[in-house]
Amino acid sequence: MLHAAVAEGGSAGLQSHSRIQGLIAKRVAGATEHALEGPNEGLLRAQKPVWTALCDHYFRLETSGWERLPEETSLLIGNHSGGSLTMDAWTLVFDWWRRFGTERVLHATAHDVLMAAPGLGDYFRLCGVIPASRHGVSAALGAGRDVIIWPGGEVDAMRNWRRRDEAVLGGRKGFVRQAIRSGVPIVPVASVGGHDTVFVLSEGRWLANALDRLTGLKKTLRAVTMPIVLGVPFGLTIETIPTHLPLPAKIRTELLDPIHVDKDPERVNDQEYVDSIYLEVESAIQNTMDRLAERRRFPVFG
Repeated sequence: MLHAAVAEGGSAGLQSHSRIQGLIAKRVAGATEHALEGPNEGLLRAQKPVWTALCDHYFRLETSGWERLPEETSLLIGNHSGGSLTMDAWTLVFDWWRRFGTERVLHATAHDVLMAAPGLGDYFRLCGVIPASRHGVSAALGAGRDVIIWPGGEVDAMRNWRRRDEAVLGGRKGFVRQAIRSGVPIVPVASVGGHDTVFVLSEGRWLANALDRLTGLKKTLRAVTMPIVLGVPFGLTIETIPTHLPLPAKIRTELLDPIHVDKDPERVNDQEYVDSIYLEVESAIQNTMDRLAERRRFPVFG
């Protein structure tokens, strides 16, 4: 009877995971199909006063290096920080729109789970965010629109606060192959300050592993962390969804010199070449983060 109960429970768990995967796939497919419809200019204009106040006064955003941006369509690669609320990413995207408007559209990218979330995923799409998939990114670049990817994903955004000035791309090199396939240059983007908007005390990998043994959801959600954060207003929490209000940390972001990749499509299979471009991007971001961090006199206050 016990074995039967366990088997029945396992079957139910598999069905539940299958339903979750199906829902995510359906929502992401819809977001990908309509990716190039965004951003919604009416929504962006309506939000402008709020984001202007946040960028200019709350986060005291400094964005530099605009003169390095190539005229041609580009794939931007950056780091992002701040737990589940990556304000360095959002402020950059708004600052881009504030600078270029509809003349040069930048599509941010997001994890499948975020794009699939009811409400949040719809909001992302209206803001021009697209799924971080080969199909979605290729379509945007092919349409002459710039795209920014944060390859480190949750491993980057959820890293321990003690590693706040460390570039974490997670060894994920798909962006190099994407640039080769699309025939576009890579523009590294470095940012510091975002990880002072909340204090990630632990990445919670042990917690994610323990929960995965019980639920098996880690693979479904493609997440390896369950960060323990200290933030306002709830204090100490396990953050799988936003549980904090970002602190008014000063954010400094810089666009770096473009890295032009070989446009020969066969290069995607040249691991040594892909590795060399990845390391060049990672080093450029890390060196700039080190330089920007030296300007910070005190955490949060900048």
